[in-house]
Amino acid sequence: MQAKTPQQSLTIYTDMVLPSETNPIGNMFGGELLARMDRAASIAARRHSRRIVVTASVNHVAFNKMIPLGSVVTVEAKVSRAFSSSMEVYMDVFIEDRESGERSLSNEAIYTFVAVDETGNPVRVPEIVPETELEKARFEAALRRKQLSLVLAGKMKPKDATELKALFQ
Repeated sequence: MQAKTPQQSLTIYTDMVLPSETNPIGNMFGGELLARMDRAASIAARRHSRRIVVTASVNHVAFNKMIPLGSVVTVEAKVSRAFSSSMEVYMDVFIEDRESGERSLSNEAIYTFVAVDETGNPVRVPEIVPETELEKARFEAALRRKQLSLVLAGKMKPKDATELKALFQ
């Protein structure tokens, strides 16, 4: 199985915020943004694995800025790390200024997907080879996030979480 770069999974999903997608004060519902991110992330995971993928977890979501009605929202998703059958997908969400067209980062998220066969059994996925400094940083942090998740779920003993322990030494 040939390794791939994060860029090969890049998915860009752009859409406008409509009235039916906003709360009473005119900002995008968080759930609407979560759904858009899930779609973009699933496409990125599928591009990486070339398999059916299922959402395993929403690891982190930061709603840093409100997204007002009429905003142009762009979700950029890339696989940041691949494990045996799972893939971490990191997303950056941008909004465009209506007048200048300048983009600003409004939200970030990290989802985990698992590649499966037609019967729902996990299958192996290609490794990731990060290229840029940001991709390398996200790649390395992904292992710490996975270890933390496994420790919290009781699936890994804290003493075995070597990458987490290294943060405190």
